[in-house]
Amino acid sequence: MTLTPQPGIMDIALYQGGAAHVPGVADVVKLSSNENPFGPSPHALDAFRQAAGQLHVYPSTSHESLRTAIGEIQGVDPARVICGAGSDEIISFLCYAYAGPGDEVLHTEHGFAMYRISALAAGATPVAAPERDRVTDVDALLAACTDRTRLVFIANPNNPTGTMISNAELARLADGLPEQAMLVLDGAYAEYVDGYDAGKALIDARDNVFMTRTFSKIYGLGGLRVGWGYGPQHIIDTLNRIRGPFNLSGPALKAAEAAMRDVAYTDKCRSENARMRAWLAHKLAELGLPSDTSSANFILVRLADTAQATACDAYLKSKGLIVRPVASYGLPHCLRITMGDETACKRVVNAIAAFIGDLS
Repeated sequence: MTLTPQPGIMDIALYQGGAAHVPGVADVVKLSSNENPFGPSPHALDAFRQAAGQLHVYPSTSHESLRTAIGEIQGVDPARVICGAGSDEIISFLCYAYAGPGDEVLHTEHGFAMYRISALAAGATPVAAPERDRVTDVDALLAACTDRTRLVFIANPNNPTGTMISNAELARLADGLPEQAMLVLDGAYAEYVDGYDAGKALIDARDNVFMTRTFSKIYGLGGLRVGWGYGPQHIIDTLNRIRGPFNLSGPALKAAEAAMRDVAYTDKCRSENARMRAWLAHKLAELGLPSDTSSANFILVRLADTAQATACDAYLKSKGLIVRPVASYGLPHCLRITMGDETACKRVVNAIAAFIGDLS
């Protein structure tokens, strides 16, 4: 007997997370996974600790308390919210429910790797549309649509570029899609954009738009794997049919609820991220290393070529600074640098300055 996986599975390249250790190097600063350097809200930590006494109890299957908090803080209908093990699980739900063999899942050329992975896992065909100078190109996406297109994923702000497009462009994309296609707005970094609703108004006015969100970035709960989605009721009802009944742990639900409600802490993290992001981009530009305007919690710095990017990455590692090479995203001459705290950002600038100096 020969056991063979479903078509498409063996076409999936294993996802590589950001490195966390450098052999033989102490005092390492990890700036490779877009984590919040300040960690979660103290209220979230307290809620997690208090939940430890209930580890023998199954968690809520409806996630009602967390959905209620999301509804109150985000201004959405909690009945139209679904929660998952990170936004990755929500992305997978969408592909399993709406795409399969013979269908196409569209994304931008430098889009998040999980769009392609989830499409292949569902048996669908991933299709990449070109970007324009590392920015989502609505015209290219619309041109890439066919009668087989079922899902169109874009991250806004995008990862790994940090760039974003306007609400007007998002609306133009949603209105131009073929009738069988759904627009999915990945809002993993939406909280870093002051005043941005991540597409909520677009969703409320249409029947073909959905958003995914996460607690792994600004809320600092990457280790607990909590995400959520919001969209039309018919999509939520469909996704809940394939969601496992206990897909989130009790402590994770409690911590996420507390994190969502601590608006002051979220605002503080957003403000500090914006301050250090502007500073880091300016300092790198002074060193002759450009980056696009980032709306996320990282900067995609462009080096002269692939060789220089590889050498710079190796040099930073030797100094205990781990950033993210993004050759797998089609950007071999770039490095993605997560915003750390002020000390970490200064270490990065000093190290890169020394690297550039060694070249000259």
